Amino acid sequence: MSDTALPKSFFDLIKQSEKPVLVDFWAEWCGPCKMVSPTVARIASYLKGQIVTVKVNVDKKQHISGHFQITSIPTIMLFHRGKTLMRLAGAYPYDALKAEVEKALIQARG
Repeated sequence: MSDTALPKSFFDLIKQSEKPVLVDFWAEWCGPCKMVSPTVARIASYLKGQIVTVKVNVDKKQHISGHFQITSIPTIMLFHRGKTLMRLAGAYPYDALKAEVEKALIQARG
């Protein structure tokens, strides 16, 4: 699946994407979300071509955040073919978040 042919539905994306999907659940009013956003962008750049990264605004996409029972933000999740590989709540620093994402990717491959 190329980036230009992404599914229109978030749920289709996390089920159908050949690449793992890193999701940043956030809101505009959330200070910690603003702190972690550059970290997520840096990880997306580091893993470019290996993952798909999306941001989900919990205020605008309540049906998605409700489905995954997002009760605190930021929450970072990693999916592959519909399966949750990782779920972290809070503003993790770059090295810690990168390590968790890499660990989940290794487990998914093995």
